[in-house]
Amino acid sequence: MTALQFESVSKRYRIRSGSESQESGFARRLRRTRTHKADFWALQNVNFEVQQGESLGIIGHNGAGKSTVLKLLSNISTPTKGQITINGRISALLEVGSGFHPELTGLENVYLSGSILGMRRAEITSKLESIIEFAGVRPFIDIPVKRFSSGMFVRLGFSIAAHLDPDILLLDEVLAVGDYAFQEKCKQRIAEMHRNGTTMVFISHDLNAVRSVCQRVLLLQRGEVIAEGLPDDVIRRYTETAAFHQRPQITDERRVAEVTSVKFYDSLGNRTNGFRTGDAVSVTIGYRVRRHIPQGSISLYFLNSEGGIAAQWTTSLSGRPINMLVGAGSVEFTCDELGLQPGVYQIDATIEKNGTAEEYEWQHACASIHVDAAKTRGAFYMPHSWRETSEDSVSFLESLAHTE
Repeated sequence: MTALQFESVSKRYRIRSGSESQESGFARRLRRTRTHKADFWALQNVNFEVQQGESLGIIGHNGAGKSTVLKLLSNISTPTKGQITINGRISALLEVGSGFHPELTGLENVYLSGSILGMRRAEITSKLESIIEFAGVRPFIDIPVKRFSSGMFVRLGFSIAAHLDPDILLLDEVLAVGDYAFQEKCKQRIAEMHRNGTTMVFISHDLNAVRSVCQRVLLLQRGEVIAEGLPDDVIRRYTETAAFHQRPQITDERRVAEVTSVKFYDSLGNRTNGFRTGDAVSVTIGYRVRRHIPQGSISLYFLNSEGGIAAQWTTSLSGRPINMLVGAGSVEFTCDELGLQPGVYQIDATIEKNGTAEEYEWQHACASIHVDAAKTRGAFYMPHSWRETSEDSVSFLESLAHTE
């Protein structure tokens, strides 16, 4: 049975000219017929359906149309064209704690927020102990939430929303609330709801969370669906579309240098953004210099889904600075065995003065790569080798060691 369906859905926004907003109300009414309006299509002819009990992920770069899909599903706005069909009770687990009143206690806000989310008072009462226990705020439940730490605030908000029993659940970035332990707890709760038959639509930038939660993924780009399928396949396509040329061009002439490209290659020299732990990888970083930098260095940062630096490659470790002449140049990094564990990593690239903290350029999220699982376990991968040895040779070596 189909839980929800988009049929040729398009959403248009009218953008008025900036001059109209600066006029008085009377002048605006006089000029209304001559005001220029531009049409912006946030979604164009989007088609997809979600089966009952299925978990669908929707990903895409900023401006792809994800938030518009969320607003349409939440009935915040209506489509300009097309039809949306929803079969069942739908709830949105979005901005947790948004309905809290700061002067009310945690307990009072449980009832207030639960009611706003559509729960009956008897239902809230029956789930109260579980909500408090899940949030881990029992010692503070009777004090005003204005005295809560930010972590306590969002944990209680998520806990309330996580105890809904909808047929269809909408999720955005809420799985990033709290510390790591609580995030894992949230993911386990979401997985439990899914096992119990809840249909889920998860819209997020956290691609690792999408991989763990979703059975199928859609990729949006400029309001259109450009890929659909298994999470790993679509996420790989996403990383390939995160190309450097999509970032705004740098026009500030005061900049001494700029990174112009970041390109990844596999062991055969094919350009790709998908690897496996332990693969050989090379990266070429292109740059342009406007003023001679006699002692430059270039670094590449690999950032995980939490925004932490998982690894750094840098020319500065060699102790030999780069003589960066005016014009275009490039640097190639090579790695015999990639140590990154499975996940999606954003790439930052920098140009610095060698041996100092002086930065000439820092390109944030100028590329991304997707690392697939290999047959290794642990927090990180250590390159290693092995060989077979005979039992006799081992015994001989041990006897030599005892003799010495």
